[in-house]
Amino acid sequence: MFTQVQPQTLISVLIFALALYLRSWIRWRSRTGGARLPPGPRGLPLVGNLFNAPKSKPWIGYRDLSLIHGNIVHVNILGQHMVALNTADVIDELLEKRSAITSDRKDSILVDLTGHDMTFTFHPHGQRWRQHRRMFWQHFTARAVLEYRDVQRNTARRFLALLLKDSSHFKEHIRYTFASSILKIIYDIDAAEKDDQYISKVDATLEGLSQGLVPGKYMVEFLPFLRHLPAWVPGAGFQKDFARWRAAGLALKNEPFAYVKQSLDRGNANHSVVGRLLTTGSGADGTPAEDVEDVIKNVAVIAIEGGSDTTFSALQTVFLAISLHPEVMDKAHAELDAVVGPHRLPDFDDRDGLVYVNALIKEALRWYNVVPLSIPHRMLKDDEFHGYFIPEGTLLLPNIWACMHDPEVYVNPDEFHPERFIRDGKLDPSIRDPVNFVFGFGRRICPGRHFAEDSLFINVASVLHTFDITPPLDEHEQPIKVVPDMTDGLLSYPENVQCIIKPRSPEAASLIMGHEALAALCT
Repeated sequence: MFTQVQPQTLISVLIFALALYLRSWIRWRSRTGGARLPPGPRGLPLVGNLFNAPKSKPWIGYRDLSLIHGNIVHVNILGQHMVALNTADVIDELLEKRSAITSDRKDSILVDLTGHDMTFTFHPHGQRWRQHRRMFWQHFTARAVLEYRDVQRNTARRFLALLLKDSSHFKEHIRYTFASSILKIIYDIDAAEKDDQYISKVDATLEGLSQGLVPGKYMVEFLPFLRHLPAWVPGAGFQKDFARWRAAGLALKNEPFAYVKQSLDRGNANHSVVGRLLTTGSGADGTPAEDVEDVIKNVAVIAIEGGSDTTFSALQTVFLAISLHPEVMDKAHAELDAVVGPHRLPDFDDRDGLVYVNALIKEALRWYNVVPLSIPHRMLKDDEFHGYFIPEGTLLLPNIWACMHDPEVYVNPDEFHPERFIRDGKLDPSIRDPVNFVFGFGRRICPGRHFAEDSLFINVASVLHTFDITPPLDEHEQPIKVVPDMTDGLLSYPENVQCIIKPRSPEAASLIMGHEALAALCT
């Protein structure tokens, strides 16, 4: 039998609860100054927007919500405030002009579980982040990356030879090309063309980056105790993926570094970035040797990740777009023929004269973004923006995809149209440049962007100069209509990329083979 609750007791409990609510409300009112949170979809008590916040391809979901609620959209998942920034002006005002208070990162359990706690991209704002970034930056400034152009040129020409031998595996060739160039520069490692141990670890690490760090995807992000569940428990299957990604990341951090260190210990010359850092201690700032080595390892890993993801995605986008738009290929061919000519391959000195090729690369970065919903920034303190209150700790989600598909800036934004960036035969500076978006914002801008831009240019120009890229054919030799799409995840890649890749002419094939033979003699 249940004991009957006395009316006086019930009234006391209700008064106590009301007092707690009023105190909380007064504190919130005092903190916000009466300003409201930004608008967004209505949530449920306790869980907030757990069930109606965008999850699959969230960049599209937040863009759609912005059409209802405005260009800044607020959601709350289990107490975590998140604000999606859907237009360029709000991104510029918050992440650029107010970068002093919007450049933090959340100390995310997902980063630890997937093994990306070593990646300074995800480090909270502070001395550790500054130390890593400073060491990285000195080797990837616009001037520093000039010394890497020989490697980039050689790997681009090797890429052409791989396509000539077997174009059906062009995606694997793309991955190999960018991963091998950065492995050479960072560690002085010559990666094998097939089944290379380091490139397989790069692939697994990038998979963890793409699939494991999507905001709101995993409940363990909001309920950290779930990390202790064994993988066999229903709903805890993520543990197996996390363990695999974490193991690959640790191997990528330690194994190539050990290779360089052993090489130096044997007295061999190693002119890689890691080799120079170990020899000079550059960027160490007087910290203990073991700590310096850990920073060097971490900097090397982020160089590999950053040097592979944007370029891998963007070059696939170029192949997809060219196969769908033969008129774009024809215009690129005509420009390359006029500027470069038939007797040599493009080089970095040709860059300024290849206006259409540069516009084509910009359009590829705009059309399909490798990080369509950029890595979240975190508010360092309370702030008011456009009359709305944004609390300390709020995650800011820059919707790059929405900015790059803004119909007020780009006419017919879903179409691939490089001409939008050209006026009077030159690149049009009045058109919003995707390069200013896809590499991040404020103090969190990607320090490897100059290297990535160089890699993209030399590979895109080289491929377009020597190959025809056309749609795939069915059993009746008729073109297959490919419907372009993007993969889901923090990193996004073009999906369903199919095409036929053939040399433009026997002379183009001979040009490729000539460089391949020369490279063989020099190795």
